[in-house]
Amino acid sequence: MAKFTFNMPDIGEGIAEAEIVQWHKQVGDTVNEDEEFVDMMTDKATVPMESPVTGKILEIAGGEGDMVSIGSMLVVIEVEGEVPDDVAEESQAAAEAAPAPAPKAEPVEERIEVETSDASDADDALAADPDPAPQPEPRPAPEPSAQAKVLATPAVRKRAKELGVDLAQVKPAEDGRIRHGDLDQFLSYNGGYGAAAKPRADEEKKVIGMRRRIAENMAASKRNIPHFSYVEEVDVTDLEVLRAQLNSNRVEKPKLTILPLLITAICKTLPDFPMINARYDDEAGIVTRHGSVNMGMAAQTDAGLMVPVIRNAQAQNLWQLANEIARLAEAARTGTAKSEEMQGGTLTVTSLGPLGGVATTPVINRPEVAIIGPNRIIERPMYVTGADGVERIEKRKLMNISISCDHRVVDGWDAASFVQALKRLLETPALILVD
Repeated sequence: MAKFTFNMPDIGEGIAEAEIVQWHKQVGDTVNEDEEFVDMMTDKATVPMESPVTGKILEIAGGEGDMVSIGSMLVVIEVEGEVPDDVAEESQAAAEAAPAPAPKAEPVEERIEVETSDASDADDALAADPDPAPQPEPRPAPEPSAQAKVLATPAVRKRAKELGVDLAQVKPAEDGRIRHGDLDQFLSYNGGYGAAAKPRADEEKKVIGMRRRIAENMAASKRNIPHFSYVEEVDVTDLEVLRAQLNSNRVEKPKLTILPLLITAICKTLPDFPMINARYDDEAGIVTRHGSVNMGMAAQTDAGLMVPVIRNAQAQNLWQLANEIARLAEAARTGTAKSEEMQGGTLTVTSLGPLGGVATTPVINRPEVAIIGPNRIIERPMYVTGADGVERIEKRKLMNISISCDHRVVDGWDAASFVQALKRLLETPALILVD
């Protein structure tokens, strides 16, 4: 018998440590050669570790959420006989390896030195209540067949299930869809029927993996970047007509959402506003204004918000963008996105789709200096001047566009001018298709 120490290897991302996300094997388990035994998360992706030997696990580096330095012990395995020389040498090399330097930014067209002062950080401590409330008695869930016939959002269905309410008994709105207000009204008229009388028990959940990365990145962004937001209303009635026409004439092409059209319009607007498509290295005091547009696309996943990157978005047509959006969104949701697909963005678009609300103030994806948030499209009456010069009231489709910018790099005037130029393009959508 021999003991083999598997040291955390340098996986080529210039990192100093990685986080334990999930153990597939525990102390006492047998692991086979080339079998995955733990998932490790870097700043960019989750990487499975495979065992180079077969044996019994004697020791592991820590629990889920713990950090492991590159070159330090990850797991100790007891093997029969001697450890192969090449395996032992590779593990020793990992222990002696130093983290690779961080990758350089892609070629740029302009670099500007910026003087800035450091901001001080403040840490807050939160105390947890050690005595959780009593666990409420479970209520029987509604019949799936009855729930399936009801039009309601997943959030409403989840709330109704927790309250023990059969949505089939709730009167919907005029459009047939049940909303939170309809559920509240049902509960009030039925004496709180189905509502849990006792408070839900407190739940403590360790923040690890992707959720911890999101928390750290968002905290660093708000701590270091002086945000400001600007919101403008855009009439997208003609844009939606164009989108419908393109979709009706497509042959073996993906269905277009508004996002490819918006990204194309943004790319056509950016050459006149290079300060928007930029990254700021605040430690070096250098702003890099990029020629190519590597568009970050915020995608909601079960693990949290991820931002895969559409490379050279300015060089892709609407159909190529639609394909790439669908591919990257699926890769993010399934956890198959590659590390290089999750980094190098120069500008981000974030949208909540039909849940977008009237306006948003998105948080910048550092070290980028701006983020754009299209909001929900709503129909509203507005005054429109026709070709005959007569002003009349029409039903129009309107959408607010939000932008948050780093005030150290982008002035308010520049942000507003950029959005106004984008607005003119979106309200004259034929120009989007002109090269």
